[in-house]
Amino acid sequence: MLLFRDPVWQRSITRLTLVIVALLLIFARDAAGMAAIWWNVSTYTHCLFILPLVGWLIWQRRDEVMALVPSSYAPGLAIVFAGAILWMVGQVAGVALFRHAALILMIQSSVLTLLGLQVTRGLLFPLFYLVFLIPFGDELIPMLQTVTAKLCMVFLGWAGIPAHIEGVFISIPTGAFEVAEACSGVKFLVAMMAYATLAANVCFKSWPRRAAFMLMAFIVPILANGVRAYATIHISYVTGNNGFAESFDHIIFGWVFFAVILLIVMAIGWRFFDRGVNDPWLEGWAKSRVGSTKHAGWPIAVASVAVALVPVGWQAATASMGRVDISHAITLPEIANWKQVQITQRVAWRPRFDGADRYEFGQYQNAKGDRVDLSIAVYGWQAEGKEVVGYAQGAFDPQSRWSWANDTMAPDHGSAVRIFAPGVEREVLSFYFIGGLTTGNPTIVKLATLQSKLLGRSQAAVAVLVSTETARNGRSRMTIDSFLRDLGRVDVLADDVLKTAEGQ
Repeated sequence: MLLFRDPVWQRSITRLTLVIVALLLIFARDAAGMAAIWWNVSTYTHCLFILPLVGWLIWQRRDEVMALVPSSYAPGLAIVFAGAILWMVGQVAGVALFRHAALILMIQSSVLTLLGLQVTRGLLFPLFYLVFLIPFGDELIPMLQTVTAKLCMVFLGWAGIPAHIEGVFISIPTGAFEVAEACSGVKFLVAMMAYATLAANVCFKSWPRRAAFMLMAFIVPILANGVRAYATIHISYVTGNNGFAESFDHIIFGWVFFAVILLIVMAIGWRFFDRGVNDPWLEGWAKSRVGSTKHAGWPIAVASVAVALVPVGWQAATASMGRVDISHAITLPEIANWKQVQITQRVAWRPRFDGADRYEFGQYQNAKGDRVDLSIAVYGWQAEGKEVVGYAQGAFDPQSRWSWANDTMAPDHGSAVRIFAPGVEREVLSFYFIGGLTTGNPTIVKLATLQSKLLGRSQAAVAVLVSTETARNGRSRMTIDSFLRDLGRVDVLADDVLKTAEGQ
């Protein structure tokens, strides 16, 4: 407290520190989860530098901020409460991103609540920069894989190298390549945006220049990743060494390449820097001691913790409600004009349903020789790591040889995607049954699950997936549609399966 010789600042910082510590203790699992991601997942290693950078940003502003008078701001409690609600949504829906974002929002809003509008305005950018503690960006991987693959095709065309693309698989005369998740460029893009945001604040005063710099920092890594992927394929083409794309040299090549791109981005921005070394960080409003010393103090601090605990208590009270006991085995249905046969697939395929209470998978064949795969998964209740829909769940396992290609025409109350593995294409139709509702929309399933959990209703859900290889007969959708007609209503099947699993 030596830095804060002013008694008002000392009391305010003490209260703020205690509230933040309390929030970290209440949400310790999520704080520890974020820290584990920073340490163990290479995409988010840069997050380890965010807190020191925030400390440095605050230190740079210390003299100007200390000229302000901290005072409590009761309306800030509404934002703390909103953060707690977001945490509850993330908790019951099993979305770690929401919980992590909620914790950061509660910490940011506690500063507003306990130090007031003026001080928060003076610390606005350091507080905003805490957003980069949230591990986000994996959601961009499928999009970035697709963009990178298409950029590769453009560059290969310019180079005169014949190539064919199927989803994220690119074939050239000397071999086939996959733009895998690791090749999406998400690691560098996320780190670049964190770095560029810092540089935009520290090096620029003009908002148009900041916006232009951020736009460049977003576009250049994406284009550069396309060039890097193309160069990898070109090197393999010229040398005849298809193993280069998976070698250690390829990894080193990628990091060196991106280091060069980072230097280029900063070199381009350098000539447009317009913030002087000694320029003030705050505007004229913060040059004199302003603010009010009248505030509620400890009652506001206690209220900050209390409003954060309300949604936590509600979630704890309803957590065990709505769990359905799935204690009986299920079987695949008998379907007119189709018979179960031994499974044969050119590339092994199984939908992924982690934590399913019951799971059955089989293959059917009709008199024409058409084959269709049927997958049924049953959940009696859902939680993180045990969800009917979620990242890496459903039509394909991203850790397998299969990759998403594109969405196709959705059936009634379902969804449809086309997926690829080297030399093989599949169409997969997905149906989800929960609370009497049948849909193929993962968002609707999440919302229905959220509603069930919050109101203590049944969380039981059934997933029914139907698929066939398109390269086998060239008419996959006709085959699946024929199978579905003979199968009958999916909601009736799902309801029967759930009743069987419950022992009814």
